[in-house]
Amino acid sequence: MLVLTRKKKQSIMLGDDIRITVLEIKQDSVSIGIHAPRDITILRAELYEAVQRENIDAITNNVESIELLSNLFKKI
Repeated sequence: MLVLTRKKKQSIMLGDDIRITVLEIKQDSVSIGIHAPRDITILRAELYEAVQRENIDAITNNVESIELLSNLFKKI
C-alpha cells in the first residue's frame, strides 16, 4: 500500500485522468473529491463489498434454483 500525506486542496493523480483532491479535514473525517471519466465506477469500499456479497449470494441462489429445476425435470 502506498501511503501519501496531503493537505486541504492538495491532490493525488491516478494515471492521466483521475484526480483525488482533499476538500475538507475535520476531527475524524476527510472529505475528498474525485474527478474521473464517466466510465469509471467509483464506490465507497463498504458499498463495493456489499455489492460483491450480493452478487455471490445471487449466484449461489441461482445455482440452487437450477439444481431444483433440474431435479424436477428428471422426475418428469
